[in-house]
Amino acid sequence: MTGMLEELIGSAVYSPEGDKIGKVKRIYVDNTSGAPTWVSVTTGMFSGDSLVPLAGAQLRHDPEALQVRVEKEEVKTAPHLEHDGLISPEAERELFDHYHIDPNRAGMDMGGKQQMRGGRRPDEQTRLSADQGRRADDQGMVRSEERLAVNKQNEEVGHARLHKYVVTEEQTVTVPTTHEEVRIEREPITDRAQMGRADIGEQEAEVTLHEERVMVQKETVPVERVRLAVDEVQDEQTVTDTVRKERIETEGVDGDRRDPRRR
Repeated sequence: MTGMLEELIGSAVYSPEGDKIGKVKRIYVDNTSGAPTWVSVTTGMFSGDSLVPLAGAQLRHDPEALQVRVEKEEVKTAPHLEHDGLISPEAERELFDHYHIDPNRAGMDMGGKQQMRGGRRPDEQTRLSADQGRRADDQGMVRSEERLAVNKQNEEVGHARLHKYVVTEEQTVTVPTTHEEVRIEREPITDRAQMGRADIGEQEAEVTLHEERVMVQKETVPVERVRLAVDEVQDEQTVTDTVRKERIETEGVDGDRRDPRRR
């Protein structure tokens, strides 16, 4: 019987309706009777192993196909196997209640295996052929990843304004000016007859003097026009964020047979 059980490892598991549930990862036998009771089934790369009862299960003619008596939805909602791979008595009772199984009839009837190998009903043969035909599709999955999509938008970042105010300063301007000064000119008299009679006494003579004085006036004149102009300047900004990627791994595939395109 050990050889028969070893054949189940890696076998595809199907529901009574022909829906594929997953693949057999390990087999659990009853400590008392030694009959195979449970199989842990891998239902997806990112899902935990689910326990499926072997009560009423049958091996198909193809040793890689195991048909169980529970539906796919029952397996999805069943309690998952703990990470240590062990089934505690409490967990087993929960599984019995979930699948509505009598604990006294939980084992797989290995005698049924020989009966199944002796013959198969036509409808089972047709269902198995259809299941085998769509296995390639069942094995495929879509790998997704997040990518950064960067957009740009204009935002108001500040205001610029012109403000005019008044300051005072001193200016020094040098202006050339003129003024009159008095000097004495003496001229000898050579022709006394023309001068006439000379009198001795006091006499005054007056000369008016002139000078230029600086007159200061201030006037306002425009000297410059100032305005605000906006220019676009090209620069670069670096955006960094964390993205998620899905990785696909294979289990139970020899290294020589792996797809070199696996990422």
